[in-house]
Amino acid sequence: MADKAWGGVFSEATDARVEAFTESVSFDRRLYAHDITASVAHAQMLTSVGLITNDECRQIEQALSNIRQEIEQGDFPFRTELEDIHMHIEHALIERLGDVGRKLHTARSRNDQVSTDLRLWVRDAIDTIDARLVDLQRAFVERCTADEGVILPAYTHMQRAQPVLANHYWLAYCEKFERDRGRLAGARTRANVLSLGAAAVAGTSLPIDRHDVAGRLGFEDVAANSIDVSSDRDFVVEFAFVLAMIAEHLSTWAEEWVLWSTAEFDFLKLPQPFCTGSSIMPQKVNPDVLELTRGKSARVIGNLTSLLVLIKGLPLAYNRDLQEDKERLFDSYDTVKACLELAAPLVAGTELKREQIAARLDRGHLDATTLMEYLISRGMPQRTAHHATGELVRKALDRGVRLADLPLEDFKAADKSLDKSVFEVLGPEHAVAAFVSYGSTGHEQVAAQVARWKKQLGS
Repeated sequence: MADKAWGGVFSEATDARVEAFTESVSFDRRLYAHDITASVAHAQMLTSVGLITNDECRQIEQALSNIRQEIEQGDFPFRTELEDIHMHIEHALIERLGDVGRKLHTARSRNDQVSTDLRLWVRDAIDTIDARLVDLQRAFVERCTADEGVILPAYTHMQRAQPVLANHYWLAYCEKFERDRGRLAGARTRANVLSLGAAAVAGTSLPIDRHDVAGRLGFEDVAANSIDVSSDRDFVVEFAFVLAMIAEHLSTWAEEWVLWSTAEFDFLKLPQPFCTGSSIMPQKVNPDVLELTRGKSARVIGNLTSLLVLIKGLPLAYNRDLQEDKERLFDSYDTVKACLELAAPLVAGTELKREQIAARLDRGHLDATTLMEYLISRGMPQRTAHHATGELVRKALDRGVRLADLPLEDFKAADKSLDKSVFEVLGPEHAVAAFVSYGSTGHEQVAAQVARWKKQLGS
């Protein structure tokens, strides 16, 4: 039991099967840099309050730097019996420094150590995901220059609804991802609270300075209750939730573009480097990246559910159950990061099939709502205008024509005061030009939003 940091009270060795069952170094080794960073700050604080000497702190810092280098170069041995990354680093430190290494764990427990390392990791992970979201937003905004003026049919209930500018569509995704960025910022604030110094559960009788450590590590606050912070994994669940929302938004985008790339829609030409083929059908160009982006959202949502179930019945303070939080969190982060890294270049490399879109833009009577609002603007009650427009659409359907192809007499039957000016609001181009409300798809509104996003993103 000599290698066990907790082995003093035990008289029998741990069963090898238990060691294999309880180890976490196979997945928590990715916390090594954060563990070393936090340990250095802890050692420096211990020095400042007189619990270790300046020379001891220097030795600890140098040894930790060497250990970090060995891990990064792949020269560091990992052993199941040492359980986790924290014990591996401490064991290596003690092997090199003896009693000086044993002093590092003064006034801390693995409970607050693990929480601190994970908070540091989450903070960095949030920054990485946020940067990838910005890349994706920029990809959509950069499309706006090339696609300026292109009109698309917008759908509700998967039925053609109204004409919108393509740029309005692209910016809709920017808005979704901006909300995700806001959630990330909030999650980062709540994660950016120092746990270290809470020790096992009750704090410590030693004269440590937790605010000193917080300052060294860039934490904005220090956890005020040692019992609460020992069990707190809100920051893990919240980050997992934000990742799930990002995955949901990516899945929505992927679903739409999978549809748009079909021969039935024929709106998009996807870049071939982001597609795959069929082993039996030589003509196929399959949108596999989009499909997998859509599919991978399921595992991210599942990870969030696992984390919620994990913590639902735990009593206060640390319980070993919490070891199970990391694999779920790491997997969600890795999955969303991978999806985002492919999404931005895929968006940038996709082409709109303008001719095919324009050739079918008159289908579906997309200008019907604009016609109704034109009637309203002339004093007709909304419900009356809705009914009158519906009758005109029915006539157009029966004759297999557009609303703009109906004779003026049909419009006068709906409202005898109408004249040929009614045709100025008919057709997708006229309908788009008619929009004026803030946030609408009108040309001026969309141009202003594009300019705002370019300024905001530095595009």
